[in-house]
Amino acid sequence: MEKVDLDRYELTGRLGVGADYEVRAAVDRETGKQVAIKRPVPQAISRNQHKAIEARTEKVLQAYEEVGFSTNLISPILGYTSRAVHDGFFGDDLGKEYQVMVEKRACGIPLLGDMMSKFKGVPIGAGQNLFTLFPLLQPSDVPAHSIHNQLLDLEEVYLGAGYVVLDLRPQNIFYQPGNGQMVVIDTGALAQLDGGAPRGRPPYDINDACLEILKFYTTPVEPPADPSGYREPRGIRPIINIEEELAEMARDLAECAQSVVNTGNVILDTIRGRNYTEYSQFRSDLTAYLDQIVDRNAGLAKKAEAKRKAEEQRQAELKRQAEERAEKAAEAKAKKIAAKAKAEAKAAAKERRSHCSTRGLDKT
Repeated sequence: MEKVDLDRYELTGRLGVGADYEVRAAVDRETGKQVAIKRPVPQAISRNQHKAIEARTEKVLQAYEEVGFSTNLISPILGYTSRAVHDGFFGDDLGKEYQVMVEKRACGIPLLGDMMSKFKGVPIGAGQNLFTLFPLLQPSDVPAHSIHNQLLDLEEVYLGAGYVVLDLRPQNIFYQPGNGQMVVIDTGALAQLDGGAPRGRPPYDINDACLEILKFYTTPVEPPADPSGYREPRGIRPIINIEEELAEMARDLAECAQSVVNTGNVILDTIRGRNYTEYSQFRSDLTAYLDQIVDRNAGLAKKAEAKRKAEEQRQAELKRQAEERAEKAAEAKAKKIAAKAKAEAKAAAKERRSHCSTRGLDKT
């Protein structure tokens, strides 16, 4: 990671806008590689309300210097600029100083698309649903619960430097279904373990990260019965009140099979008591919970397949019976027509004989 000059890059498009950052696509003129240019959202800059975002950027850069190079689970930060006015590069007239980060373009698909994509009819929740909540297909060479375990791997790396990475929502994750690899594109919501307690809640610790992973990447509810149910994302609002989130999860659990309820409640109770002290504990409990959900869903899929086959057989039998009835009706109709024709022919023959007899009598 080095200090860079933005003149090295050529903007090629807009990648997205979040609550804090705007991200542009660009090409490195020196290497020809695709990069992402990240700056505070222009609205905040224009109103001179971007100081908190700048502080967040400094924390991200500091943490990346400490641990970022030791993991491939976050999008590499290639460089950063000095705090300066960058109106010429971005083509606007903000007139305020700010810092810009340059990152490697992430590979894969976002687990959650942006709202602009939704307006265009894109099923923005498909990634989250298909690869984390209801994984229907699992490549043989991709480990089970791949995204969940990689998120925990990332948290363990940052925990070693005294950080908890928060706000790891699906829109911040890019995933490659073919090899099961993921990358986080935003680690800006960093909490330091010695940072003190925010107002109205306990100090941040690993239980907060565990709760986020549980909320954004698991669900005890049964998979959608219709493909349209995979279009929309689930549970993506940020966590505001821990107790309310835990209570909502408990309500969702209550209607499930007992094995799912039991393993899920172990996690909820441990988070509620702030009793996770190592990610390995949560990883073990989470695996047990996810395994129960996978088994339950597999059983549901088998039942649905059996029901589908039974319905196909029923429809086939109904069709066979209808065809049989139609065939019998056709035979009956043909016999009736034949009988009528025979009767008409017999009547005609009788009439001819009668006519011939009458002519004979007339001659005598």
